[in-house]
Amino acid sequence: MFVGFVMGRTLPNEKRSYLLIDVSNSFTKFAFATKQRLGVTERVETARLSGASIDRLLRKRRVDHVVVSSVVPKKNALIRQSAKGIRTLFVSAKCELGVGVDYPEPESIGADRLANAAAVAALYGTPAIVVDFGTAVTFDVVSAERSYVGGVIAPGLEAMTTYLYKRTALLPKLTLAEPRHAVGRSTKAAMMAGAIFGYRGLVKEILAKISAESFGRRQAQVVATGGYAQLIAARLPEIGAVRPHLTLEGLRIIGNLNR
Repeated sequence: MFVGFVMGRTLPNEKRSYLLIDVSNSFTKFAFATKQRLGVTERVETARLSGASIDRLLRKRRVDHVVVSSVVPKKNALIRQSAKGIRTLFVSAKCELGVGVDYPEPESIGADRLANAAAVAALYGTPAIVVDFGTAVTFDVVSAERSYVGGVIAPGLEAMTTYLYKRTALLPKLTLAEPRHAVGRSTKAAMMAGAIFGYRGLVKEILAKISAESFGRRQAQVVATGGYAQLIAARLPEIGAVRPHLTLEGLRIIGNLNR
């Protein structure tokens, strides 16, 4: 079953330019889009992604192109099969991205990270850092010269708290929310404070190190995206904007550049 939420207005019932698909380790996100904007977004657990679910989407709307970022290679074949007869682009460093790639092994860069770099450069300008709060939290850096130059990968917030739950006998599973106090008066409250405040500290320190190493005194655009972006970024002044569907926006932009 899809879980859907709205990004902007619903697009008119007409042929779309794109079906955008972002296959990450935990969830796969979809959006129909015109060249200018996204429509409604939907998601499904990646483990449950099937050819039938993609077929259902393609029966809803006619599209000219399918644009895909995927970090789960075993799902790529079913996307190709469902999109047979439709021009399909799997994002890689070989695509036109609107940014250069200054990286020793460009083929090893996750397609979602390239989409984020393309989106932040087009929508916010450069230099820039994208913080993507997914299964892992990734930091991706685009230089003032509009080149992707690398980044940082750290464990995701939910992965860290789930690890504690699974690896200890007495610690409970958390539903993450803003803690009321730094000093917890229960096990759950103590875990929540450690998770949220500790994670903000991790993000803050990594951003400081990236900025000092890459930009000096120059101010970079810092944009957050992904599942926990709103929760973590809310109290971090270093993050200038939260864009929940930045990766899908990047796919739309890359689609426009590679038509």
